[in-house]
Amino acid sequence: MTFRSTFLIAALLGSTALAAQGQTLRIGLESDPDALDPDRSRTFVGRIVFTALCDKLIDVTPDLELVPQLATEWTVSEDGRSVDMMLREGVVFHDGTPFDAEAVKANIERSQTLDTSVRKSEVSSIEEVEVVDTHHVRLNLSAPDAPLLAQLADRSGMMISPASFDSDVAANPVCSGPFKFVSRVAQDRIELEKFEDYWNADEISLDGVTYLPIPDSTVRLANLQSGDLDLINRLAATDVEAVESSDSLTYERADGLGYQGITFNTSNGAKSDNPFGQDARLRQALSLTIDRNAINQVVFAGLNAPASQFSSAVSPYFDEAYPVPERDVEQARALLAEAGYEDGLSLEMQFPNMPVSQQVVQMIQAMAAEAGIQINLTAKEFATMLSDQAAGDFQASQVGWSGRIDPDGNIYGFVTTGGGFNDGKYANEEVDRILAEARTVSDLEERKELYHQANQILMEDLPLFYLYNDAWLYGVSNDVEGFSPSPDGMIRLEGVTLSE
Repeated sequence: MTFRSTFLIAALLGSTALAAQGQTLRIGLESDPDALDPDRSRTFVGRIVFTALCDKLIDVTPDLELVPQLATEWTVSEDGRSVDMMLREGVVFHDGTPFDAEAVKANIERSQTLDTSVRKSEVSSIEEVEVVDTHHVRLNLSAPDAPLLAQLADRSGMMISPASFDSDVAANPVCSGPFKFVSRVAQDRIELEKFEDYWNADEISLDGVTYLPIPDSTVRLANLQSGDLDLINRLAATDVEAVESSDSLTYERADGLGYQGITFNTSNGAKSDNPFGQDARLRQALSLTIDRNAINQVVFAGLNAPASQFSSAVSPYFDEAYPVPERDVEQARALLAEAGYEDGLSLEMQFPNMPVSQQVVQMIQAMAAEAGIQINLTAKEFATMLSDQAAGDFQASQVGWSGRIDPDGNIYGFVTTGGGFNDGKYANEEVDRILAEARTVSDLEERKELYHQANQILMEDLPLFYLYNDAWLYGVSNDVEGFSPSPDGMIRLEGVTLSE
């Protein structure tokens, strides 16, 4: 029996057991989240689960505006060196302990000091969290930090109960969101139930939500069509027609903020000691072998957008100097020859064990071969792949990022020295300086110029390059009402109902 058919049977049996539970929304995800700890989490699907589980200080609207959540209002000082936040009263964590200014202080300090925290660079400008009173905190900053509020609208702003800090947070996350943690079976499901004492409980109609990781998009769709799932994430572009033509399903779409690309190990352990890790000309050559438009048309039916940089073409920070590169196999061969590899060379590349990712990397493999680059592919479960990246156990990874509303969130942590997502350990002091300065500037044109300066270096060094910008595609049962997709890709459950 094949892996795919085995997985389908297991998913169907497991989901059928859930079908009897009234008003429990069953969501099929493309992979299993990593640690359910906001300070340690790196996966996009983890953020989706956290959206139901952990409220943040600030939220984001579908129009990408920052709006109150646990913080009801905030004021940035004229010199940009402090942020005052007023906190929502009457909020409790899932363990019944109160959410207050001391809890905010404890959470931010944990993000800064936990050994395994990948949030450190996101909150590095906060020198002190001052408790002004029970529901008033002041963030004193080392320098103005333009992207900080956007960071607090994501995992850096998620609040967990300080009473849970001494336990394994990921095994039993205790937050203050609309749903509380019930159980998790790795690679099978995550179950949450409605938190009756939620501050905004009137907006929550569901009794619970269950997330089921199903990497195969065909299997996810089959479960949706059979009624064993209510909503699926990352609907394959090739399956859109099947959903649109169904009388029982609805197709939903939102343009995303994120990208998919290839990240190289340039200085993280022994595996960085390979030609592609040590010579930017080879990374440039590989990029030149890739026809990004062809990938978008063949794999994604033209629904995504070819990418060239960390800001998508719809962003005001898009750098016009760096459009999507055209495929140029002859130039790629010339760079290989210049680097001393006129007879070709090989590269090990890992990728997530999802059919769409496999299609993408197989196209890249075939394209690169025309220039003499042999790519050896290894499929991995996504959270495992990220763990291997962080440990330096890779040469190259086909990996992406779900995107942030502020451009800093799409680049700073990936290329600055010590950045939380800089798995290849790329280091360039000038890039560090430029991106740090961009954090202190609020004027759009001034920041664009700084990001252009950073691009001038990064497009030469190419520690990572970009393939396409994602669109968020969903298949939704007609039994689901009130679901609205958002550019940040999060599945928000306020106002969502299930028909009986």
